Amino acid sequence: MKLTHDMIERNQALLIVLVILVVSVGGLVEIVPLSFQKSVTEPVAGLKPYTPMQLTGRDVYIREGCYNCHSQMIRPFRAEVERYGHYSTAGEFVYDHPFQWGSKRTGPDLHRVGGRYSDEWHRIHLNNPRDVVPESNMPAYTWLAGAPANAADIEAKMRALRLVGVPYTDEQIAAAQAELKGKSELDALISYLQVLGTALKKTN
Repeated sequence: MKLTHDMIERNQALLIVLVILVVSVGGLVEIVPLSFQKSVTEPVAGLKPYTPMQLTGRDVYIREGCYNCHSQMIRPFRAEVERYGHYSTAGEFVYDHPFQWGSKRTGPDLHRVGGRYSDEWHRIHLNNPRDVVPESNMPAYTWLAGAPANAADIEAKMRALRLVGVPYTDEQIAAAQAELKGKSELDALISYLQVLGTALKKTN
């Protein structure tokens, strides 16, 4: 029996099977080779795992939905590189689970924000964005300064990340709660923001 275009369109089950087959093969051809490229699987020179403070700040960043307006993916286009700096590379994100790449960008890209502004600038910006960026439509996060950084499960988080390849040592995990003692969620979030994109800057 000859397989014709008309037969495929009229037979829903056959169409579904063929679509799944084509998408699966196409996905494998694109994804599998990436697993063997060192630029994708190995960290860039100088990249370090997040400290307990930075890891807690990252959780605050995700919880508050910062990724909904701020991408961490600088595309390799001239306009983007001129505005934000060197384009993002997979090697910078091997310790991110999950990474914060995305296409949504209501606010500026945050991948190269580390070290660009002082801690005090970030503190003012998060408490009232319009004090430093008058045209900003970002909401204020005034409660972060009064919320203690969550140290209760930091050790469990670090152990879980170690299972997926983040090289935390037993000593780092044991000292995690002490690092967060007396710190606020605002302190943690600023610590996270200040490390974004700094690994590649050090190698350039």
